[in-house]
This record gives sequence, structure tokens and C-alpha cells, in this order.
Amino acid sequence: MEYSHRYHAYPTQEVAERLDYHIDVHRQAYNYARYEYTHIDADNIGSAYKHHYRLPGWKDEFPVFSEVNSKALQRTVTRFYQNLSNLSDKKQNGNTVGMLKWKSPTEYQSMTYSQSGFKLKNTSGRTATIWLSKIGDIPIRYHRSIPDNADIKEVTLKKETTGEWYVTFGLEVEDTTLPEKPAVDDVDVEDCVGLDLGIQNYIYTSDGNSVDWLDLSDEYERLRREQRNLSRKEHGSNNWEKQRRGVAKIKRRIKRRVEDFQHKLTTWLVQEYDFVAVEDLDVKPMLESSQSAKNKQDAAWSRFLELLEYKADLHGTHVKKVEPAGTTKECAVCGVETAKPIWVREHSCPACGHTEDRDLNAAKNILFRGLKQLGAGCSESTPVQT
Repeated sequence: MEYSHRYHAYPTQEVAERLDYHIDVHRQAYNYARYEYTHIDADNIGSAYKHHYRLPGWKDEFPVFSEVNSKALQRTVTRFYQNLSNLSDKKQNGNTVGMLKWKSPTEYQSMTYSQSGFKLKNTSGRTATIWLSKIGDIPIRYHRSIPDNADIKEVTLKKETTGEWYVTFGLEVEDTTLPEKPAVDDVDVEDCVGLDLGIQNYIYTSDGNSVDWLDLSDEYERLRREQRNLSRKEHGSNNWEKQRRGVAKIKRRIKRRVEDFQHKLTTWLVQEYDFVAVEDLDVKPMLESSQSAKNKQDAAWSRFLELLEYKADLHGTHVKKVEPAGTTKECAVCGVETAKPIWVREHSCPACGHTEDRDLNAAKNILFRGLKQLGAGCSESTPVQT
């Protein structure tokens, strides 16, 4: 299993200048890989593995490429081919795509050390040090320890739009060292939960709990005010750059609050329950067509589902995504479907007379579908009967 830990880095001014220089060299390597891909016979390159054999020739022709770590340089070439593969996948899915563009200095603000060229030191306290080949030592805020059963496979340095530096460790854990998930036959329905990703509440659980939306109204009002001030500055001036960083810091605060909220919520779910069933939402068309797209974007449901799945593996919890269609219409007691407009927030079944909150009814149906999908001794009975 692969996942990552991210830490705030505090390089000195001298090291920060060196980092900026190295990142710019990697940007030029990325652009040169793009140039060779479009101007050289594809049989000689065509893949990151083949393109790596051209790097010694690069260093002979352009000595600047010898100033950066060789493994990091290979990772930059691999990054180009990963972007190329992502572009190809989008094209196969029917999207209209163009060519990969050249990276400008503002668009390329990170580099990755893969396999070697780095070392984590002094991890006994709240601070630690990451040593990078040809750069030196960089202090980091070591707010959480890397697990003993995890191996560091790569290290990524990134400069945010606010000017701050962050280090991300790509970790790999052997599946045999992870907590075992309970056997399907041992899963107790009392330790299972269904999640309805709601409109009035962020989530509504099948056992009647609800989690309200995160209130970001003050942050967004401040963001609008600062963006208006930014639009009045002369683009590229010192005042414009100062204001741009202020806007970036507000966006960073919003992002951090949402991520903190999601991390705490998903951790609680995987620690509280042995099985979690959740809607398998296709968020992209929802953002393109819905009048409430802004609210759905703030919800960041795609990231929420990703966090839930990877934390479930870390804590030994089953997670199943189920088909969301019809979960709101279907009665959790008798299964009869009843259409209702979105502003009707109560489910009332005309067949059996069952009445309860609309989101609670949907969460019970999601749990029932998840149990069937898991095969946890679930019969054809409804969630309430179960």
C-alpha cells in the first residue's frame, strides 16, 4: 500500500535559493524531454525507461543538468511521461485534449527525489531534518512520525504559491504489516454504517448521526474582498505580488480547514465502525451541470472518498462504494420507490406508511446495498429488518 505524509519545511535563505535553482533546472529538463519527444524518432525514446538512456548525453551537451541529482533528473523525465499518459487517458474517455505545454517558471514549482539521494535525520523531537543530495539539510516540522513499518520511496519538495516550502514523503507499507480487516462472517451489523452525502448535512449516517457542513462563509467573504483589491493592482508590480500572496494565503487557509475537517471525519469513521458503505458519486458531471456546483465543490467529496478508502486499509475497516441511484426514492422498510422533489426533506412511504428523515432513509438503503455487496450474511430483507 502506498500513501504520503506532508511536512512544512523551513530552508534557510541560501538553501531556498539553491532549491529554486534546482527546480528551474528540472523545469528545463522537463521541457527538453517534451522537445525530444516531438522531434526525435519515437522508436528511440517512446517511454520514460528509454528516455533515461539519453540523460548522459544531455549532461555532456548541457553541463547544467550535471548540477542536479541523477535520480531526481530521471524522475523529472518520468513525470513528463506520466502527464502524457494522463492526457491519453482523457482522450480515450472522449475528452478533447491538446498537446502538453511547455512549463513556465510559475507553473513548475516542485521536484522529486526517487529511491536515493535523500535521508531523514534527527526525528526524536518535534523537528527533524531532511538531507538532499547536492542541496543539503532542510529543517522540517515533524508533527507526526513516519510509521516503523513504512519505507520512504520518494521525497518531493514543493514551493507553494504563498512562498512556503513543503516536503512530501511517498511511503510504502507491506500489506502483511497492516491490521487485518474482520472476516466477512464476523462483521456485526451494529458495527456497520451507511453514509449519505447530503445537501443540508455533509454526511448523514444510517444510525441517525449527522455532521454539519463546515462554515467557511467568513473565509470566502474575506477572499472576495482581497481578490477585488488584487484586481485593482497593476499586474506584475510589487504591490500586486504582495496582494497575490495575501490571496494565496486565504485560499491555503480554506484548503487546510477542509482537509483537517475531512481527515478528522474519516479517521473517526474507520475507527468507530468495521464496515462503511458510501455512495459512489461521479462528481465531475455534478459540478458541470448542477446549480449548486459551488457547494459540491466545497464539499470535496472525491477527496473525502479517497481519504476514507486509504484510511480504511490502515485501520482494518471494510469500505464499499454502492450505486447511489434510487437510494432516496426507495423506502428503507418495504422497498417501494416514491419520487420526491429535492426540497421535500421527509420520506413518507405511501405503501407502508413509514416516515422519517429523507437522508436517514437514504443512508439505510446505502448500508443495505453495501452489506449485500460485501456479502456479510445479509438476506433480502430491508435495512430496518436487518
